Amino acid sequence: MRTIICLFSFILSSLLATRQSPNPEIISAKDGEIKIYPVLHSTMAIQYQELTIYLDPYGGKKAFEGVPEANLILITDIHGDHMNLETLNELEAQSTQILAPQAVVDQLTPAFTNLTVLANGETTSIQGVDILAIPMYNLPEDSTSRHPKGRGNGYLLTIGGKRIYISGDTEDIAEMRALKNIDIAFICMNLPYTMTVDAAADAVLDFKPKVVYPFHYRGKGGFSDVESFKRTINVSSDETEVRLINWYPEKE
Repeated sequence: MRTIICLFSFILSSLLATRQSPNPEIISAKDGEIKIYPVLHSTMAIQYQELTIYLDPYGGKKAFEGVPEANLILITDIHGDHMNLETLNELEAQSTQILAPQAVVDQLTPAFTNLTVLANGETTSIQGVDILAIPMYNLPEDSTSRHPKGRGNGYLLTIGGKRIYISGDTEDIAEMRALKNIDIAFICMNLPYTMTVDAAADAVLDFKPKVVYPFHYRGKGGFSDVESFKRTINVSSDETEVRLINWYPEKE
């Protein structure tokens, strides 16, 4: 297993060595614009005015070339493509403010000194951003779950008057379907870790975000069919715009 992980890290490093800096998505917001940089898989940077948030930093420092430095980091869960200690160390994030669930904080070393714990259903305001921790978990809720309810967080951010939902590793749970007035949503879809394309589309049709980005769509069998996800939404609703962007440097 260690050999496989090392080989994957070597391949990933080689791919990132030749990739160009990610181009940001631009979202109009109050008093400016929000820039969203797709970095890798579920890793992104969100920039608004003087604030830059990294979500689930992964891929090493190389992945963030051309991306503004973070002054806030959000982490969703303990798995290595979300809580990646090597990347956090390369980014020298030991004193950067990090918000995460307790399970993540428990795995960070004492070198990380600026930590805020947020549990499902809790809210906080950090550097002008309102943050609500949304549950993320697998269905059915049983002992086989890769993501048990309560361990990890999805996040609902309010930035520049925009409500941005980041699903984390989840299935089409009731808490997602109950969301209201979402401007931008990032929705995972990869088996066997999260949900199918059809389940993701069905949930999106329920909560009707204005814009949705598929992300975290590489699974055990390869890449999920995000074009099919887009077609399903387009056929069924004119309330949600699906935007497809590339989260994987090997696809460039």
